[in-house]
Amino acid sequence: MLLLLLGIIVLHVTVLVLLFVSTIVSQWLVNGEHTADLWQNCSSGILFHCQASSTNEWLQSVQAMMILSVIFSVL
Repeated sequence: MLLLLLGIIVLHVTVLVLLFVSTIVSQWLVNGEHTADLWQNCSSGILFHCQASSTNEWLQSVQAMMILSVIFSVL
């Protein structure tokens, strides 16, 4: 029983770490000179240029859910 509890605790800590990393990391998708993530899209041609991610409703809901999940996991 103690081993099961320890496994559950390790699993929850791992999930929390992955949640924080996936929310904070600055590059999810790297393709040559173009990088994209949850918050912005950047390209590094002649000049390094970043613009906000698209304003699709699904992307805004994903951003909100990621922030809420981090807040609730801390609580």
